[in-house]
Amino acid sequence: MRFRLTAFGLHLAGSACALTLILGGLYLGWYRGPGWYLSGVAKVVLVLAVVDVALGPTLTLIIANPAKPRRELARDIGMIVIVQIAALVYGTLTLWGGRPLYYTFSSDRLEMVQASDLKPPEVALARQQNPALAPHWYSLPRWVWAPLPDDPNAATNIVNSTIFGGGQDVIDMPRYFKPWSEGLGELRKQLTTVDEMKQLSLAQKQTVKARMAAAGLDPGQRNALLMWGDVRKLLVVFDPQSARIRARLRLD
Repeated sequence: MRFRLTAFGLHLAGSACALTLILGGLYLGWYRGPGWYLSGVAKVVLVLAVVDVALGPTLTLIIANPAKPRRELARDIGMIVIVQIAALVYGTLTLWGGRPLYYTFSSDRLEMVQASDLKPPEVALARQQNPALAPHWYSLPRWVWAPLPDDPNAATNIVNSTIFGGGQDVIDMPRYFKPWSEGLGELRKQLTTVDEMKQLSLAQKQTVKARMAAAGLDPGQRNALLMWGDVRKLLVVFDPQSARIRARLRLD
C-alpha cells in the first residue's frame, strides 16, 4: 500500500504544480480584472481539475502494483500522463482563445472583448492603423474607448451590419479604439441609476443596491453602467465627477 500511496502522492504533486502554474499565469496575467468572472471559465477549470488533479493520480493509485514489472508500470502511467497532457493542452488553448483583450466603453455600455472575438483581418488593420492599441499575442487586458468612426458612411455601415446583418460591431474593430481617458466625457453622460436599468430583474436590482449601500455608494445616484461579458455581466460603479471606477459588483 505504501508503494501505491507514494506513486499517488508524486503524481498528484506533479499534476497540481503543472495546473497551478498554468492557471495562475492566466489568472494573474490575461484574466486579471473582471475577465475571470465575465468569461465564465470556471467550468473549463473544473474539467481540468477533475482530469489532471483528481482522475489521473487516482488511476495511478489503482494501477501502481509493486508486483507489476517496472516497464509495464511505466507504460501504464505514461498512458495516463499522455491523456492528462492532452486534456491540459486542450483546456489551456480554450482559456487562451477566450482571454480578455479589452474592456470597452462604446455607446451606452461596457463590454469585454476576448481574443476569439477578433478576426485576423481586423487585427492586421489595427496593427497598421492603430498600432498603439492593436492586440498582440502578449497583450494584457486594456480599458479602451470604442466610438464609432468619424466617417459617417463607415459608422452607418457598422451600425446597419450589426443590427441587420449580424456583422461585426465596432468593439470588434480595434483600429477604431481610442484611449480610455478620451471617452470619459461620453461615459459620464451615460451613467444611470440601478432602477433605470431595464436589463436587470427586480431581484438583481435589490441585490446590487444592497451591495452598493454596504460599500458606501449611493444606489440612487446616476453612477453606474452594466458591463457585459461572454456569459455574465457586472455592475460597474463610477465616481460621477471623475469617472473613476469605484466598484465592480456581481449581480448574483
